[in-house]
Parts: sequence; C-alpha cells; structure tokens
Amino acid sequence: MIPGFAQRRRFSDLSEQEVLALAISSEEDDARIYRQYAERLRADYPATARIFEAMAAEEDEHRRRLIDRHRDRFGEMIPLIRREHVAGFYARKPIWLAKNLPLDAIRAEAEAMEREAGQFYTRAAQRTADAATRKLLGDLAAAEQGHQTRAQELGETHLTEDAKSEEDRAAHRQFVLTWVQPGLAGLMDGSVSTLAPIFATAFATQDTWTTFLVGAAASVGAGISMGFTEAASDDGELSGRGSPWKRGFASGIMTALGGMGHALPYLIPDFWTATTIAIIVVFIELWAIAWIQNRFMETPFLRAAMQVVLGGALVFAAGALIGGG
Repeated sequence: MIPGFAQRRRFSDLSEQEVLALAISSEEDDARIYRQYAERLRADYPATARIFEAMAAEEDEHRRRLIDRHRDRFGEMIPLIRREHVAGFYARKPIWLAKNLPLDAIRAEAEAMEREAGQFYTRAAQRTADAATRKLLGDLAAAEQGHQTRAQELGETHLTEDAKSEEDRAAHRQFVLTWVQPGLAGLMDGSVSTLAPIFATAFATQDTWTTFLVGAAASVGAGISMGFTEAASDDGELSGRGSPWKRGFASGIMTALGGMGHALPYLIPDFWTATTIAIIVVFIELWAIAWIQNRFMETPFLRAAMQVVLGGALVFAAGALIGGG
C-alpha cells in the first residue's frame, strides 16, 4: 500500500451527489486561488490582478449554480469531499508557490486550471442520468473549456496592450534584478578575480595539478563568499530585487563557474597546452560578460567589451608577472 493513497476513492465509484459535492469544493478552491493570485499581483500588475478577480467571480457563480442544483436534488447537506480524496484527480499547486512564479507562469497556471476543470465537468456530465444536472455540468464544461475566449474578453476590458506591455516590462525588470544582475556580478567576479591567483600559480610552479587545485579552491571559495554576501546584503523587501536566496544562488553559482572555466584546462598535464586553452577560455568568458551586459543591461557592446576585456587583461598580466617573477 502507498501511504495516503489507500483511502482515496476512485472517480468511477462516486455517486452523483458526491460528484456535485466535489465540483462545489473545487470551484470554491479555484476562486480562492484566483483571489490570492490577484492579491499577489495587485501591486506590480494591477491589470492582470483585475482579470483574476473577474475569474474568481466566475468561479463563485459556478459554485452558486452547483449548490442550487445540489439543493434541488439532494437537500441542504453537502458531503465533504475534496480533490485530495479522489485518486487520480487533478491537483492544484500549493498557493504559496505563486510567490516564486513569474507573471507568465501564473497566467499559464490559470489556463491549465481551467482546462483541467473543463475535462472534469465533461467526465462528470457522463456520470449522471438526471437531465438537469447533466445540462448544468455540460454548461460548466463548455464555460471552463471556453475560458480562453473569456480570458480574451477580460483582457480587452482590463489588460490593454499598453498595460500588458507595462506588466511585461516589469516582469523582465524583476527577472533582471533577481537573476541576471547577481549572476552577472558573480560571473565577472569569478572570471576576473581568479585570474591573478590561477595564472600566478601557473607561471610560478608550471605544475598543472597544483594550478588546478588553487584555481578550484579560489573558484569555490569565491562562489560561497559571493553567494552569502549577495543573500545577506539585501532582503529584497525595500529594493524590490526579489528573493535573497535566489540572488545568492545566482551569484554564487556564476562566480564558481567563472573561475572554474579557466581552472579546468589545467587538468591537462602539458603546461603550455593547458595555459593556451585557459587563455582562450578567459577571452570567451570576458566576451560572454560583455554580451550579457549588452543584452540585459543595455550597455553598448563596444563599451562593455572594452571595460571587461581591459580589466581582465590587466588582472591576467598582474598574475603572470607576479608568478613569473
């Protein structure tokens, strides 16, 4: 037996009353989810928040019609049955995950909710012989499956092109602040700051294994330091830069990768072959940094390239001179 599944009912075993009760509780849950989406998005995406409020109102109307039908057929007492009580029934993601979802993902999640609800009502309509109940469930299936049209109508009312563009710009800005900016800072730090110790060790010892160990230690240490520094420096509440753990993760991982890129070639036993490949990797890293600055930070490419390549060349030269001396 799998814990938690032995007590679940199969959908085919539900009575008509239980199917109606399941539909009522599902509509209630969906309305609550849409309202929490709206509350989550209200400050940054007011137009989309109004769409979710309207969708919640629709779910309330569906629930009211289902309750009226249950009252006519079975009386006032509605059995307590929810999605988690039915084996194989579609599940909803925990609402707290909405805090970590980007705007497009929330919109896509809402579309999936409506599609799954439509499929449920289609199956439920096939399970009843009562004409009025069957008609209601069929109407609700059509309403849920036709939600794309309704969403377009709501979008025309609440989400104009200007509003959608503004919200998309805000979502892009949040992505840049939470992921790109910390990751770019980490990549720059890892790629540039580790040049001196790695190449100083390389030219001082001409021992590839020792150089690799120094490079790996410098890269991992810098990654841990940058990750914790980024996470601890700003909780994101006032600056709006997003979760400190996300920013710390992006910064730490990219710092370590930036350093390991030109440390890994020193796994090659031949010193000059390893050093030549490491230098090529360094220039690839520096040009990648310049491209990211141009793509996401809107820094002119030539200026970004000049700054990054010049800085990297100076640090490399310092490491080579110190190691060679």
